[in-house]
Amino acid sequence: MAVVSVANLIIHKGTYFEETFALTAEDGLGLNLNGASVIARIKKHSTTTQYYPFSTTLTIGDSSVKISMASTITAALQSGRNNYDILITSSAGIISKVVEGNVLVYDTVSV
Repeated sequence: MAVVSVANLIIHKGTYFEETFALTAEDGLGLNLNGASVIARIKKHSTTTQYYPFSTTLTIGDSSVKISMASTITAALQSGRNNYDILITSSAGIISKVVEGNVLVYDTVSV
């Protein structure tokens, strides 16, 4: 089972975004990501059906997940406070939330 980390993020509309998270298991060691898959999304509110997906990359060697979003997608985000989370599905099909938090989306004047 994974430890759920809380990390608040800032995204500037119309710019590339990237963040990497080290994932840990309840025993304090790196989370076993062998055969795992990942999904990460941002929503204005947790109950809305509209979401924007992050591109994701799992790195098994250091138990990390990188999320990123192209500038064309960040340009479409709603300004203000948003929510996101990252879910890992283990090779056994167990779904765990590993990271969650708020995202402050700021307008970018020059884009």
